[in-house]
Amino acid sequence: MLSLEFLGDTATTQDWNAYRDALLDRVGEYAKQSPDVVRGLTTMDGAAAKTGHLDAKTHELIALAVAVTTRCDGCISVHTKKAVEHGATRGEIAEALDVAIALNAGAALVYSARVLEAHAQLPAA
Repeated sequence: MLSLEFLGDTATTQDWNAYRDALLDRVGEYAKQSPDVVRGLTTMDGAAAKTGHLDAKTHELIALAVAVTTRCDGCISVHTKKAVEHGATRGEIAEALDVAIALNAGAALVYSARVLEAHAQLPAA
């Protein structure tokens, strides 16, 4: 098993199962305070998860890639479990994450070009 402790990020060494359980408990508590918001999110999530052209496993692989790009630990914990439940292999998950990595790198390149454009528009540039 690969250890990521050298990254210095406690999230890389946490107990994802315990984290997910605690998170879902907190979401339940939040739902008592803001039931309409949580109901709306649940409705939207359910609508997005309906299978039409993409199967459930593909939905979860996309969700994982988005979770990485949005840096959502809760999303990672929930959608990793769902992806596996829908038959995703470790290799398929890794490939979806490869896409997320490439997209984030591409976004950095695009925004780097924007910085150079902003610099070029400065009067002293």
